Amino acid sequence: MNTEKLRNFLGSVPLHIVIIGFCVIWLIPALGLMVTSFRPVQDANETGWWTAFSEKPGAAEYTQYCGKCHGEDGSEIAEADLGDTEYIESFRRSLQIAATFNREYNGEIHLAEDDRPDDQQLADILAHLRRQTGLDERPQFTITNYEDAIVGYRGTTNYEADCEAGTQSVDLTCDFAQDLTNPRGMALAFRNSLFVAIPATILPLILAAFAAYAFSWMDFKGRIWFFAILVGLQVVPLQMTLVPISRIYFQLGIGGTFLGVWLFHTGFGLPYAIYLIRNFMGSLPRELFESAYLDGASHWTAFLRLALPLSMPALASLAIFQFLWVWNDLLVALIFLTGRNPVMTYQINNLVQSLGGGWHLLTASAFLSMLLPLIVFFAFQRYFVRGLLAGSVKG
Repeated sequence: MNTEKLRNFLGSVPLHIVIIGFCVIWLIPALGLMVTSFRPVQDANETGWWTAFSEKPGAAEYTQYCGKCHGEDGSEIAEADLGDTEYIESFRRSLQIAATFNREYNGEIHLAEDDRPDDQQLADILAHLRRQTGLDERPQFTITNYEDAIVGYRGTTNYEADCEAGTQSVDLTCDFAQDLTNPRGMALAFRNSLFVAIPATILPLILAAFAAYAFSWMDFKGRIWFFAILVGLQVVPLQMTLVPISRIYFQLGIGGTFLGVWLFHTGFGLPYAIYLIRNFMGSLPRELFESAYLDGASHWTAFLRLALPLSMPALASLAIFQFLWVWNDLLVALIFLTGRNPVMTYQINNLVQSLGGGWHLLTASAFLSMLLPLIVFFAFQRYFVRGLLAGSVKG
């Protein structure tokens, strides 16, 4: 018996390794995105996210090239006190430090050519000295990236610094609560995404539940053919309908409105929603419904009292699938909402400038965008498996 258990355990080890590997591959980019979103833009530009918890750049280089002469605090040479703020402030660039290498101290050249740091090491040493003397008060982690992304800040420093200096852009008031309504900010885009995703999830859920019950427990002419057509509609790409539907929307006066996006997501979400819930409802015990009908229950009563409560796993999993799909959608929102009511996917696309500027805001905005789907997924992940298996086992 013990041998059999050991054999089963060893046989499952490769599978577990593969699963853990996929989890690591998925989690590492998400972890890197999260860490980078909290780092100052200068640190993010200079070093990788994996160095955020390690020693600051330049400390090891300083010890190697400067520590033996200047000491740990930099004060061993009085005429070149590296702990003096005013002295370090005179060096704006690392090349200015390189110019001092040929000076003589106590009759010897400051630093021999064979022992000199390269350009990158010298830049790291200067950054280290500026931090040590308090000239560079850059924190290790900050929330300024999130503040800038939420209010839609566009500038050379950050939202807090500009507001303190009184140099904020004309579209910002430095009243954080009021700046949340800035059309270029992620706060307004987050609200718009909720306005799109919640109704576009509830509408197909309700309609699909009614249709699934009808296909499962009501007899009407052409039921099989209608269901077959619905299954076939799942393969229709939504891209081929964007132009005709957008023309219809503008003729009806709902172009660029939330209503148009709700109807579009509802229409394209219904085929799969009906298919999924119908398979689940059809697998419920027939005797249960027959007993209810014999007791005088109507279809409406059977639907509300029996079908809906028993189909909650399928309904919950469908709600999660639909919500995640709508939340991460860019194409439909781009076509039907344009920039008048930007959602998060649209706003993130506009954060990075044409020459790559503002990419640090992208990390914070992307993490904000994925935060809600992650919460939904981890809170209701058990329903994903139930939804995938809905209707696959009868009885």
